[in-house]
Parts: sequence; structure tokens; C-alpha cells
Amino acid sequence: MDIFTIITILIVLSAAFAFINTKFLKLPFTIGLMIIAIAFTVGITLLGKINHFFIDEAELLIGSIDFETALLDVMLSFLLFAGALHTKLDSLKAMKAPIAVFATIGVVLSTFLVGTMMYYVFILFGHEINYIYCLLFGALISPTDPIAVLGILKDANAPKKLEVKIVGESLFNDGVGVVVFLVIFKIAQQGIGAVDAGEVGLLFLEEVVGGIALGLVTGWLTFRIMKLIDHYETEVMITLALVMGLSGLAHYLHVSGPLAVVVAGIFIGNKSPKIAWSETTHNYVDKFWELIDVLLNAVLFVLIGLELLIITASEEYLSLGLIAIPVALLARYLSLAGPVAIFDKKLDFIPKTSLIMTWGGIRGGISIALALALEPQMERELFLTVTYVIVVFSIIVQGLSIGPLVKKVLSKGRKQN
Repeated sequence: MDIFTIITILIVLSAAFAFINTKFLKLPFTIGLMIIAIAFTVGITLLGKINHFFIDEAELLIGSIDFETALLDVMLSFLLFAGALHTKLDSLKAMKAPIAVFATIGVVLSTFLVGTMMYYVFILFGHEINYIYCLLFGALISPTDPIAVLGILKDANAPKKLEVKIVGESLFNDGVGVVVFLVIFKIAQQGIGAVDAGEVGLLFLEEVVGGIALGLVTGWLTFRIMKLIDHYETEVMITLALVMGLSGLAHYLHVSGPLAVVVAGIFIGNKSPKIAWSETTHNYVDKFWELIDVLLNAVLFVLIGLELLIITASEEYLSLGLIAIPVALLARYLSLAGPVAIFDKKLDFIPKTSLIMTWGGIRGGISIALALALEPQMERELFLTVTYVIVVFSIIVQGLSIGPLVKKVLSKGRKQN
């Protein structure tokens, strides 16, 4: 199936599902689309039992899509830039210390907690597995997905202080999470003896620090170029060229593309409206990236729903997936509890911050893409199924209930005061 046909089918399905959700279900956009996509996939599977044509065509479509490449190498940069463009630096500055700890130490700690707990769960179920593969699973499931979080928090009406913490953490922790995943993946491939601590530290430093530095430099250069002109069509094209060029450059330099895009987006989104852009340009840039965000989000969550076709739905794998849900939530709560306790009084966190951030830490397409990157001998089918179960639960159950949870916690806090 050629690339144009694939894109056409995905956009037609996204538009149709968006219409059904907007007209009838009226659920939050991303959640509604994914639920409809899953229902559509189940329907296709049932029709496939009557006539194999339907299931064959659906499997051909999904088999033609390299989800890992489509998300990590193409869609992710656009979606992160769109989110970063609207992230206010003043709010981030006030929360920079906890966000940095959540996105680094929190991710690493969660990786080891999830990996260790799941290792013993697998043993309990009589499933012999290598510990390093469990750590790989911990690395891919620990980062919260900024794409899912941004979309869902818009509908949850969360307090600004809480939203900044969750969104700020999500924008940065996926870049760190991917680096942690790559390090453990390399160890799993080559063996622990083939990778020394210095090499791991250098890779981490190169990816993280290099990504942030590249984002700052390219963001500043783009800002300076846009300051020289006042032509909204050209300036919109420049922002698009920045994201695409930055992704390719980061890949070439072996630094973190997601971190580079986030830093560049935050820099431009905070500096340009005041200095480089006219009101017309600001309006057009905002609307353009809002449309890109909505379109790619729609396609992504439809893809997540359709990925059900490639999941190994064995009873054992699904049972392990259901057990992994509380394991992942507990690991996230424990990895956040320490930093929250340290910064609580100094930054006046809202009540039950650890609980809300745990429940608001939505997992999404990034986790599925990383699970698809596993090699067959790394228990790829098992971890893909377990990851899918966690992601679906996270987006639907946590996504639909985070708003009511925030309101309940805040109303209790006001009563106590």
C-alpha cells in the first residue's frame, strides 16, 4: 500500500471518527477518537469472521504503517513543538526544579521500580524472563506522553499550577525516557560487560545536554531571522522549516530531537510574540500549529485504536497487562512522592499533588512506539500487549476521570480551609 493511500485512509477515518465524537459521544477529543477507533477495529474483526476481506484489508493497512517511525521520527516533533509553543516560560521558571527532578530522577527511579516489580510478577506467573528486558519495559512505560497529557488536560480544567507541573514534566520526560530506553536497549543487545558506566554517562550527556543546546541555538537563530521581516506566510513557513530541519539535524548529530524541539518551541513561543511577530503573524502561527496539533493528534489516536489488530490477545498476556496497570501507577506514585515532599512547602503545591500527578500521568503512543522497537528475543509480543493494555486504560479511564478527581480534591481542600 503506497504512502498517499495510507495517509488518505487515516485522515478520512480521523475525520469520520471526529464527526461521530463531536456530534454524538461528545467525549474529550483524543479519548473519543481512540474509543471509536477501538470499536471500529473490533467491528472489523467480527466482520472478518464472516468475510476475510475486511480483516485482510485492515491488516494490510496496519502492516504498511511503521508506527515507531511514524510517531518517533515524524509526528512527535510537530506535536511537541505545538505544545511547547504555548508553554509560558514564567510558569515553567517557578517550577523548574521539581520539573527537572520529575523528568530525570523520577523517570529513572520509575524505570527500576516498574522493571523490578514486573520481574517478580512474571516469576510468580511462571514466566521466566531476563531482568534487563523488564528494565526495558520499565523505561518505555515510565515517561508520560505529552501528546496525550496536553490534549486531556485542556478538557479537565486543571489549576494552572498543576497543569504547568504535569505538562512541563511530560514535555521533558519523554526525551529523557527515550534516552534511558536507548541505554538499556544497548545493554540488552550487547550485554552488561560490553557497556561501561562512562559510555552510558557520555551517551546520556550527549543526548540530553546536546538536545537542549541545539534547541536553544536553533530557536535563537530562528527568532532573529523572523525579527528581520513582517510577513506572516513566510514566518509560518519558517517555524515549519525549523521543526523539520531540527529533527533531521538532531538525528545527524546524535542528540535528543524531542528535547531540542521542546526547547526551541518554548524559546520562540515566549520571545517572538513580544518582539519578532506582529499581531497578525502571532495569530496565524498560533492557528497553524493548533491545526497541526489537532490533525496529528486525531491520526495518532486513531492509529493507537487500530493497533489492536496486531496485539497478541492471549489470556496470559492480557492478565499480565491488567496486573501491570497498578504496578505502573504505584511506581509513578513512589517516584513522585520524594520530589513532591521536598518542594511541597517551598512552592505551595495543591493538596494531593502526588496522587493527581500519578493519575494525570497519561501513557500514550510513545510507549507503544518504543515497545514496537523491541527485538523479538526481548519478549516483544508480551511487552507490546502489556503496554497496549496500560495505554488504553491510561487514556480512557485516567483521561476521563482526571477532571472529576481534580475538582474533588480541590473542593475538599477548600472545605478544610
